[in-house]
Amino acid sequence: MTVALENVLAKAGLRIDAADFLTLVEDAARRLAPPNPDPSSFFSAGQRAALAEAGLDLSPRRDDEPDSRAPSVAAHAVLAESALTVAEAARLLGVDPSRIRHKLGERRLTGWKDQGGWRLPAWQFSERGALPGLEVVLAAVPDDQPALVVAAFMNTAQADLEIGGRPVTPRQWLLAGGDPAPVAALAATLGTPF
Repeated sequence: MTVALENVLAKAGLRIDAADFLTLVEDAARRLAPPNPDPSSFFSAGQRAALAEAGLDLSPRRDDEPDSRAPSVAAHAVLAESALTVAEAARLLGVDPSRIRHKLGERRLTGWKDQGGWRLPAWQFSERGALPGLEVVLAAVPDDQPALVVAAFMNTAQADLEIGGRPVTPRQWLLAGGDPAPVAALAATLGTPF
């Protein structure tokens, strides 16, 4: 198992020990949700009746069913593994670590705190520093959106952002010098049902 995992990590370009990666996966699984929640407990009796009438099954996951949390746990582990510390971000941007913490407080950079301190997702940086237009985009992201949602948005091609006739990710758009306003407009809708 370890050799296979090391091969997968290497193919994905993740430079991390397999045991350390498994620890990240375990931590992410523990934080995301209980292993077998009772979905009906999230709804009132009236809501449960309406959902059941619409054909939705609100029974708990059976032990023989795949765990639907697996993709999110893996994505969260990769996000955590690739994230920068405050010191790493400060070196990349050529500033004092206190400036990074200040930017986090002002939402000019994004991140989350874990046992080791602040972690900053790598998607918001390029070889030349912070992603162009990042501050405009982050200002538009609703406060309740977790790092994983923002990372998925920034790295998923959007039909409204095209370069050379093909949809690109918000990150690619900004790296190519695109106007941050359309990305901010899309980011403002994160968490909004359509």
